[in-house]
Amino acid sequence: MDKEKKEESSAIHPAVAPLSYLLGTWKGEGEGGYPTINSFRYGEELHFSHPASGKPVIAYSHKTWKLDSGQPMHSESGYWRPKPDGSLEVVIAQSTGLAEVLKGTYSAEDNVIKLHSQVVANASKVREISRVYKIVNGDLHYVVQMATNLTTLQPHLKAVLKKLP
Repeated sequence: MDKEKKEESSAIHPAVAPLSYLLGTWKGEGEGGYPTINSFRYGEELHFSHPASGKPVIAYSHKTWKLDSGQPMHSESGYWRPKPDGSLEVVIAQSTGLAEVLKGTYSAEDNVIKLHSQVVANASKVREISRVYKIVNGDLHYVVQMATNLTTLQPHLKAVLKKLP
């Protein structure tokens, strides 16, 4: 492949460009809890990449582990599809078998992403999920809220992650 074609295939799709600040690997610690479970802390890593396919998508993967032992806890992966109008479509498959289809908005100006579930599939108890991601002083902050058959939408997870070089 000649140099010009290689550069062209690695270019960021215009629809992805407003969220290009996410691209790369983010690592840090988070905390979780819910009215029906004990609180816990965990380590985690998120990875966002833009496949060389030239498509308007961001590939996403997320893994967590116990801080004391390093034992794996949770993982999920999927795709984020930004639209030029500031809307965003996301599909995520979790290691638990649960799948989410979320829609939301992003503000490239404020570096804020707000997502809300349209579908939570293969879940016996979870009926609604929201996710908010925001860059604050260069760190990625996020909050996940969840509603079950027994509860309304409530905080479940939150974390602060630093971008790896």
